[in-house]
Amino acid sequence: MTTDPILLLDRPRLQAASGIVEFPVHHMRGGTSTGLVIWEAFAPKDEALREELLKHLMGVPLSGSLAANRQITGLGRGPATSNKVFFVSLERANGRQRLVSTLAQLAATHSRIDWSVNCGNMSSALPLWLLDSGLVALADVDDELEIRNTNTGVISTGRLLRDERGALVHNEIPGVYGQYPSVDLFLHDPVGSKTGKLLPTGSPVDVIDGIPVSCVDVAVPMVIIKASDLGKTAHESIDELESDPAFMTRLRHVWIQAGMLMQLRRRDGTLMSETDIATSETIPKVCIVGSATNGGTLSTRYFTPQTGHASMAVSGGCCLAAACLIKGSVAADVATGLPTVADQTCNVVVSIENPAGTLDATVVARRDGKTLKISKVAYRRSAQVLLKGHVPLYRATNALSDALLQPTACQT
Repeated sequence: MTTDPILLLDRPRLQAASGIVEFPVHHMRGGTSTGLVIWEAFAPKDEALREELLKHLMGVPLSGSLAANRQITGLGRGPATSNKVFFVSLERANGRQRLVSTLAQLAATHSRIDWSVNCGNMSSALPLWLLDSGLVALADVDDELEIRNTNTGVISTGRLLRDERGALVHNEIPGVYGQYPSVDLFLHDPVGSKTGKLLPTGSPVDVIDGIPVSCVDVAVPMVIIKASDLGKTAHESIDELESDPAFMTRLRHVWIQAGMLMQLRRRDGTLMSETDIATSETIPKVCIVGSATNGGTLSTRYFTPQTGHASMAVSGGCCLAAACLIKGSVAADVATGLPTVADQTCNVVVSIENPAGTLDATVVARRDGKTLKISKVAYRRSAQVLLKGHVPLYRATNALSDALLQPTACQT
């Protein structure tokens, strides 16, 4: 790997004819999410200017709210699953290079940016980004690539699959039409990503307004509810669920109250308020679960939390898969066909039926007395480069333009 990787990347540049700054991005798909990948060193260090940059790139309001915004001025595309941006850099750990990722989660209709969680789907795009950026050769990514996420502290390992000739292996996953480069992603020590605990409330089940819920934190904090307790089956379409105002109001109330019980925290470490949780685009996630109908372990409908997910988020899938192994949890009560986890480490495959098909997650776990110990959660995704190039920042403030063109903004 080059010792000066930034020299291989195109920098922000001033378009001479118009005087507009153009910023380099990769527009990518990872799993069932899309978004941008940006080389960290090119972005302003000042957080306000960095957020301004993101809003220009994704086409969201620079301040306040804008109802029914279609993001036609940027690269974002409506739902939370298509409003993600990763800042990435390289560092050395244990004598090897590894990626460092920081996720910004945007929303179409308002200017708030959530920095609180990781995205498993988009993380699967990062090994391909590294290869496509020219920072490494194909031969250099034969081994697994570590990725350290700064939002959660979680370490993952990405592996681009290759055949016996060394060519990238393509596969098809639920929710994505066609075959694309295949990526295995392993989350290491994923328990307590935001709360430091497998069970943030200390119990496998809590009751909120008469409804049993499980609050679990593996890769992402999530609230799990039995669909039948809300008058549903977890086989409905997302459109059907979102068009039921009584259901959505009740679901919203439960996940907000569950979020308060979990004592979730802001980026600065202070406790989130009820308003913070009610407006959060990322935590806690929430899903309803029911019996499987196509040979899986269970069926689910997942919310991010403000909107329904067309398939199943990877981080949420990992959390739900782990929850299926927690005795007494809502998920374990619904799940079928799983082996008993003993004191020896074992790999348990949990098949989660969702609107797009089935997501298989492998939980590496053992039981230590009454405590479930989870060392890894793994899944397979595909990734692709949608577009790469420079985005003209037509409305950039002078402060942002100056910051982007400063030589110091492009130092590693």
